[in-house]
Parts: sequence; structure tokens; C-alpha cells
Amino acid sequence: MKHHPWPALPAPLVPKIPSGKSIAVTGGAGFLGSHLCQALLAQGHHVVCLDNFATGSPDNLRRFVATNRFTLVEQDVVLPFPCDLPRFDEIWNLACPASPAHYQRDPVRTLFICADGARRVLERATEDGARVFHASTSEVYGDPDVHPQPETYVGHVNPVGPRACYDEGKRFAEAVFTEGCARAGLDLRMARIFNTYGPRMHPDDGRVVSNFVVQALRGDDITLYGDGSQTRSFCYVDDLIAGFLALMALDEDPGGPVNLGNPVETRMDELADLVVALTGSRSRIVRRPLPVDDPRRRRPDIAKARALLGWQPAVPLRTGLERTIAHFGERVAAAFEPFAPPAALAAAARPLAGGVMAS
Repeated sequence: MKHHPWPALPAPLVPKIPSGKSIAVTGGAGFLGSHLCQALLAQGHHVVCLDNFATGSPDNLRRFVATNRFTLVEQDVVLPFPCDLPRFDEIWNLACPASPAHYQRDPVRTLFICADGARRVLERATEDGARVFHASTSEVYGDPDVHPQPETYVGHVNPVGPRACYDEGKRFAEAVFTEGCARAGLDLRMARIFNTYGPRMHPDDGRVVSNFVVQALRGDDITLYGDGSQTRSFCYVDDLIAGFLALMALDEDPGGPVNLGNPVETRMDELADLVVALTGSRSRIVRRPLPVDDPRRRRPDIAKARALLGWQPAVPLRTGLERTIAHFGERVAAAFEPFAPPAALAAAARPLAGGVMAS
């Protein structure tokens, strides 16, 4: 375990509020975790982020130290929580590699991150009497035979395929939290997250939006797997975090997992064409064989989220992509400088949720 005592920044970037909950976020240095930490700090809470930086980065969090309500602890989720941390009112479990390139790097470890991570979060939540949030995934549905996918659909998953370490790991974690929280009398909120994108995605995580955007900005060939007819539903990160907060704040028992994602379906060839158009890139679109067990269609049924939370995504795909391209444009230009995004995209940069400017 290692604490990171950063020097204070010149001025607070998130409003200081004298009261608030004590909250732990595992995996808080990652793409979604850092946006969640930002939103929780903006609400005035005290946040402890636990992350081993396997896929996350402390650079995603450096701006938050000025609040004096943020602590970063270098810690693997498979280990017991450090005993010197405060009692927590809430524990949010987001620790797990979430892209095929990362979770397939060490499939056995991915399985134990899901299993032992759930156990460690449950142990600490039981000790503290904390409400638990578990970030699950639409991958629990596998390559679905039911479309769109409601929470009642039990899935179509290959338990021994190349994606099984993540799919089955997340399914097992749902079972651990469901049974463990019921036995301990703890409040549990579980979100099944569908494809999400936005600033702070890892540029080399292998997910389709980051792949297409980075390839287009570099002027590389854009890799389209299969014939391009397979679909995904893309939710901008700000919309997803709003759904997280609404679900965690819900007073009534949601009765199991809740789908959070965008119900608008997009073909992969259409996404590739849109990214090329928005970047002004001269990249070619090249086709490669579809990976084993890659889902053909993916779209959430969000009727439950609408009914319980009054939530649905608000950011159109084009707008979200413009913001994402502006973010990646800075990173790609700094590292490679072969291609600059159009000047028109500068207008897409704007404060993220909580009033903190994107880096």
C-alpha cells in the first residue's frame, strides 16, 4: 500500500464543501473511476481512491488533490483494505480491466480480480455497514439471443471462450455481491454498463471508439472487424456517471442489476465513417476477421433505469465523439504530431461534470 501525498495545486478546481460522505472507489484511477471520483468530489464528499495502476493512471486524478478531500492509495483490490483507512459510508467497486486487450493479457488474474475483489469489497463493506455499488457489464449477456437485452435475460455466454475470463468473472462477482450483501444486510446497487466512451479512455485499450479515433488521428488504417454490420450502443461518459449517481442515491431497493447505456444502436462501419468525417482523416478503412465470440448486436433495454431513476442518455453520438476526438487529439499530437484535429473541434473542449476542465 502506498499513499500519494501530492503538493496542493494553486487553486481548488472542485468546490470545497464542509460536509459529505466518506467514500471509497476501487479502480478510481481508470477511465470511469476518475470521472466518478470527480463527480463525487463535486458533491462535497471525501473520496479515497484505491488503484494499482494496472490500467489506470494517477495523472487522471492529479487535479483533485486541491480539494483536500481526496486521497489516492496504491492498492491491489485482491488484497484486504488497509486498516488505517477511515470508515466508509459507500464503497464503489470499479476495479477490473475492462477491454479485451487488457483482460485477456492474463485471463486467470482477471478472474481473480473479479472474485477476490468482490470478496475484499464485501468484507470491508460488512465491517463498515457501507452501501455497495458494483460496476458490472453488458458482457454478462454474452453474444445475446434476445434483443435488446433486459435485466431479466440470463445471457448467452461461452464459459471457456477467449472472453470468458471477463464475462464469467463479472457474472460471478454479481452473485458474490447479491448473496453477500443480502446476508450482511447491506444496500447493494449494481449497474450493467454498456459501451461507454469519452475523455480519459486509454489510447491503446483496444476498444472500438478509442481504436478508431486514435487510428484516424495518426493517419493509420482504421481496423474494422467483420463486415461492419455488428452493432454497439455508445453512451457518453458524463451520461453514464449521472446514471451511476442516480442509482446509488436511490432509496428503494432496485431489485437487482440495472442496465445503464444508450439504447441507440450503431453499426461499426457507420461509426468508422463518422470518425473519419469528424477528424478529417485520410485513413483507409481495412477489414479483418471478426474475433471469436465477439457479440453481433448489443443494445440495452433501459426501461428499468427510466422508471426507477428517471435516467436516459442525453449526449448525441456525434457530440460525444467531437469531445473525445478533441481529447485524443492533444495526446496524439504531443506523442506523434503526424496529424492535427480540425480547428473546429477546439469548441468541443468544455468543463467536465463537476466543473473541472479536461486535461
